[in-house]
Amino acid sequence: MRTNLNWLWTGLLPVMLLAGCGSKEEEEEKEKKDEESVSTLGAVSALKEMASQAEEMGKKGPVETVDFRKLKELLPSDADGLARKEATGEKNGTAGFTVSTATGKYGNDDNSENIELAIIDGGGSAMMIGLAAWSMLEIDKETENGYEKTTKMGDNKAYEKYDNASKDGEIAVLVNKRFIVSAKGHGISMDKIKAALEDIDLDKLADVK
Repeated sequence: MRTNLNWLWTGLLPVMLLAGCGSKEEEEEKEKKDEESVSTLGAVSALKEMASQAEEMGKKGPVETVDFRKLKELLPSDADGLARKEATGEKNGTAGFTVSTATGKYGNDDNSENIELAIIDGGGSAMMIGLAAWSMLEIDKETENGYEKTTKMGDNKAYEKYDNASKDGEIAVLVNKRFIVSAKGHGISMDKIKAALEDIDLDKLADVK
């Protein structure tokens, strides 16, 4: 009887292992399909939101952007201890839509650490859809080299991306549904990039007209 039982177990074991493998493979395939479905639904939802926002902004018509000189005034004289090397501004437009931009470049003596701060006013127009598409998405990605995600900075939607190897990173914030404030850094920590962006008074920016 013991011999017969041993044969029985010997015969059943491969079957059980195969069944277990099949079940695991099926589960993995199901999880993959579920993830794809969630990703597809997220993309569709984002596209619908973009279309809705574009339609709403289109109804308002062209909005005059603020003078870029007012935006330049909000650029700090230093970015978390890095001296300002340059400050520029410009206003461009087409078909009645304009964008005002102020940019400040900051760095140490040998420029091995540098940050660029930018303030953009899209006038709350449909053009903002392209400039800040991330504001309508939910992103959360992490790799061995860094991460990318959407988050919040106060009450404002924000986007972050950082590479640990190169120490390159950026953060952007949407203020009052019309201003985009961004900080891009090279050879520097994300904490310092964030601190540099915080040197810009976002509350004051929201009230600029």
